Amino acid sequence: MTNNEVPKSGFAEAGADLELAGISKRFPGFTAIEELDLTIPAGSFFALLGPSGCGKTTTLRLIAGLEEPTAGRILIGGKDVTATKAYQRPVNTVFQSYALFPHMTILQNVAFGLKRRGIQNADALAHEALQLVELDHVAGRKPTQLSGGQQQRVALARAVVNRPALLLLDEPLGALDLKLRRQMQVELKDIQSEVGLTFLHVTHDQEEAMTMADTVAVMNKGRIEQMGAPQDLYELPHTAFVAKFLGQSNLFTGDVISSSSTSMVVDAAGSKIEVPVSRAQRTSGRVTVGVRPEKVTLHHTEPKPQSGRSVIGPGRITDVSFSGVSTQYEVTVPHLGAITVFAQNTSISTLHHDGDTVWLSWAVDHAFGLADEAETEPVSRFHADLDTSMIAVQSRKDLEAELEEA
Repeated sequence: MTNNEVPKSGFAEAGADLELAGISKRFPGFTAIEELDLTIPAGSFFALLGPSGCGKTTTLRLIAGLEEPTAGRILIGGKDVTATKAYQRPVNTVFQSYALFPHMTILQNVAFGLKRRGIQNADALAHEALQLVELDHVAGRKPTQLSGGQQQRVALARAVVNRPALLLLDEPLGALDLKLRRQMQVELKDIQSEVGLTFLHVTHDQEEAMTMADTVAVMNKGRIEQMGAPQDLYELPHTAFVAKFLGQSNLFTGDVISSSSTSMVVDAAGSKIEVPVSRAQRTSGRVTVGVRPEKVTLHHTEPKPQSGRSVIGPGRITDVSFSGVSTQYEVTVPHLGAITVFAQNTSISTLHHDGDTVWLSWAVDHAFGLADEAETEPVSRFHADLDTSMIAVQSRKDLEAELEEA
């Protein structure tokens, strides 16, 4: 099929796989990405999740061709595009700002790229893309006449209509309100399933990543900390960073005092916490273990010892936050500090109150063991302030220092 032919369906072509091999990106004074290896299968919905300054947006810009890597290769569909210009790559990007032309109609916005490439029947393809996002009925309107959610769907249609091998989503839902953002999460996933393109979604929103993506990679300080299915990452984090960034976790550090072929027991400041060996990254020495807040049960009286459950306490409730479907409790336990508990509001009579003395328990199978210790803070390779203007100032200072040394 040539570029000037109209396919039977504008979205019949599948996406391509993406491979980053040994990618590094260094700026004067700091490293944004360090030896990143990543493979994204064709036709998947992949999320790159991490806090501000972790390198996820730089990764996206490298893939799009807006930045050049210091080292490594970028392959799309098996073809090396490392040295290929941005406009020559089979990639489209949907930005948070929409970037629609205000003087054009919705149809003209969507068809713009096709007409620039000289593709025949550009309007027909644009109508098909608008039908996909259920906005063909507003094709004659201007962007200012649409809501924020509708504008975002137009931006998506404009990107999809080009049938890119890879579609990059740069925090595309960040400007929408909560209700509309959740609606768009479902719609984006449905659209990706229908068109079969490869989606790479960059976000700092954990819920957004887990809702839409088939696979999530958690990024921290220029490296992938952990990658896998959303449920696997949440239920079994490997590092303290993943455990804390992807939801909330109660972490305890102590020495392994006994172990068997199935479980180990950790002494955390006098409290005995059992963890399955299959859910632990380390099984000897000093380790950090944890449990998610919603897995913890509160008790007014000390529960009897029970096989398969860990019990700690007593502790005192120091904060109660009611959020409708659940209540968040903060319980301070001597020598262990504050422990967070999420309890479903199934009955008013089960509510606990600030100042109550309680015990906490959870199923052993819900605990996990980490590969690192929660207290360990590795020496950062990055400047603490990653504001763009500060990066520029720091880069200048570092460059001047290097010239003086030379």
